[in-house]
Amino acid sequence: MLVKYQLADGRAQAADNGLLWVFSNPDEAERRNLVNTYGIDEHTLNSALDPDELARVEYEPEHIAIICKRPKSYSHTDDFLFKVLSSGMFLFKDKLIVVISEEAPLIEGIRMPFKGSGSPIEAMLRILYRTIYHFLEHLRVITMMSDSLERRISESFDNRHLLNLFKLQKSLVYYVSAISSNTVAIEKLKNAAQRLGFTPEQQEFIDDIAIENQQCYRQAEISSNILASLMDARVSIVNNNLSVLMKTLNIITLSIMVPTFVVSAFSMNVKIPLQEYPWAFWAIMGLGIVSTIGFQLWGKFKLW
Repeated sequence: MLVKYQLADGRAQAADNGLLWVFSNPDEAERRNLVNTYGIDEHTLNSALDPDELARVEYEPEHIAIICKRPKSYSHTDDFLFKVLSSGMFLFKDKLIVVISEEAPLIEGIRMPFKGSGSPIEAMLRILYRTIYHFLEHLRVITMMSDSLERRISESFDNRHLLNLFKLQKSLVYYVSAISSNTVAIEKLKNAAQRLGFTPEQQEFIDDIAIENQQCYRQAEISSNILASLMDARVSIVNNNLSVLMKTLNIITLSIMVPTFVVSAFSMNVKIPLQEYPWAFWAIMGLGIVSTIGFQLWGKFKLW
């Protein structure tokens, strides 16, 4: 599906003659049109829709192709697994063509640090910056979900919470790899900024993008290392909780067995002491209670 946008007053507005063309999950006809009409390499176009493709920058005769990584929009069906997708930006002199595999916010919520001119280069920079911001949003969500799972693990014996934590750890590994891959593409654009016709403001903005991306990478790396280093401790917590539960159940079982033995001894179908006395029942019950209390005191003395 093709949607065209025009940059005006720092915002993206739908327009028939817009300079930003966004193809969301293009069909075969749209792909053929991009290849035949605009000279986009078919392999590069397929790379923009391949989630396993690495970020890179390629210089073509009529345009520049930028493949970058971005987070997949999270939904409840993903079940704690945050995935990474690829997107392609094809920078022409008069337009920027963006190819993505799903509809996603590209430049919404991002303001330029300078008064933009509404050029294709400006649109490309805003998309790069929005991608970094999207990664940071997901990292904050992963941190909150990890904290919530930690509390549940300390209170529960269900392996489901631990498995969800493993999924978050796996997601962070994907994010670290994707952000690191974007670093290569951003640095290549930064080094060629003057040759590509960037204005001084745009050159300064690409520097800021490179810094923000590096900080995003460090945050993802730190979160990944923390989650990985504490995983063994969380597994030990689950095992310790299970041991405490088994210990409690054994103490309860033994506490029940002691008075049961006393009552059973006086319930045998033979002649036993006290059976002629009317208060024998209460004496036996009292003896069972005393034996239970004695067992509990002995357990405390043994530090059970």
